[in-house]
Amino acid sequence: MRSRVRRVSFQRTINACFAGYVVQAVVNNFVPLLFVMFQDSYQIPLSKITLLITVNFVFQLVIDILSAGFIDKIGYKTSVIIAHFCAAAGLISLTVLPEVFGDPFAGILVSVMIYAVGGGLLEVLLSPIVEACPTANKEKAMSLLHSFYCWGHMGVVLLSTVFFSVFGISNWKVLALIWALIPVINGIVFFTAPIYSLQEEGEKGLSLKELLSKGVFWVMILLMVCSGASEQAVSQWASTFAEQGLGVSKTIGDLAGPMAFAFMMGLSRLFYGKYGDRIDLNKFMSGSTVLCLVSYLCISFAPFPVLSLAGCAVCGFSVGILWPGSFSKAAAAIKGGGTAMFAFLALAGDLGCSSGPTLAGFVSSHMGDNLKAGILAAIIFPVLMLAGIFLSRKVKQQ
Repeated sequence: MRSRVRRVSFQRTINACFAGYVVQAVVNNFVPLLFVMFQDSYQIPLSKITLLITVNFVFQLVIDILSAGFIDKIGYKTSVIIAHFCAAAGLISLTVLPEVFGDPFAGILVSVMIYAVGGGLLEVLLSPIVEACPTANKEKAMSLLHSFYCWGHMGVVLLSTVFFSVFGISNWKVLALIWALIPVINGIVFFTAPIYSLQEEGEKGLSLKELLSKGVFWVMILLMVCSGASEQAVSQWASTFAEQGLGVSKTIGDLAGPMAFAFMMGLSRLFYGKYGDRIDLNKFMSGSTVLCLVSYLCISFAPFPVLSLAGCAVCGFSVGILWPGSFSKAAAAIKGGGTAMFAFLALAGDLGCSSGPTLAGFVSSHMGDNLKAGILAAIIFPVLMLAGIFLSRKVKQQ
């Protein structure tokens, strides 16, 4: 009876973490749907609007860096509740501050900063909280956890599009308040859910110096950078491939490309989440990385745009396991890594998410806006990913 009660308790914690990734999907993907509306309603130039993406990313990176110093001091429960509060506060302030500030852009920018704090904290917190739960197969739980970001991404885009079609985009503030309910409710759930410790009772975690001195740690950092870069180098350009491949409008392209990528990525994570106890993680990650290389080559050399779009979808499936799998490999290989390890892994992943699209865009612009050339240049990331997986097999558990 006691074990059943305990299972119910930690299952509530895991379910709250699943919902936490939906919150992060809302934070990252709702406001970009409003960019054109901001441009038209507030007369904000596009150059300023794109700054919102940069600010969101930079603030999340800063939180990744700082979190290792304060999460252990104030506790995981307090931190994750604060993360949900910031996410909700940012979305709510988005409906108020543009009218309060003399410059609407300043109000939007402050709102983005607020919810970016929540998004950054969630990225650092959710994986170790699930890792600490007494689950039978942690790799399965981790893969399933990260699939919820994909489903959340799809849900935000689909439901927001339906809402705007029915009620009009002029009612976007109502939708922002509706989305804000998710972090409010999930924050309350976390308040009542048990949070388990990453370390056994009496066990001392690694110091920052000890963590940084381990060779296997840097291999895991390489895996996280490459997993983020391999994913985003293609994901960012998914809508372009959809427009070209299907001959549809930009609006439909924005839906079809990213939705196909997110669906296939979520499917990969759901597959491993269900059958992971029967599949060797190293083999699945290696096979997925090889498939990722094939998809990059398909995108770059396919003679027809529709084949490039298909390669884009295949890429979504292939990269699905790379991010959660790297988290799981690090947790298994580095005992006592604690919050600092997960914070650095999140930082490395976010850096990869920036460097992949940056390299692809840089090469594309220098090759006469040849997007295929940019994607081909970014193939270096799955190549390094494969090398990192090989290296991780050679390094003994530390």
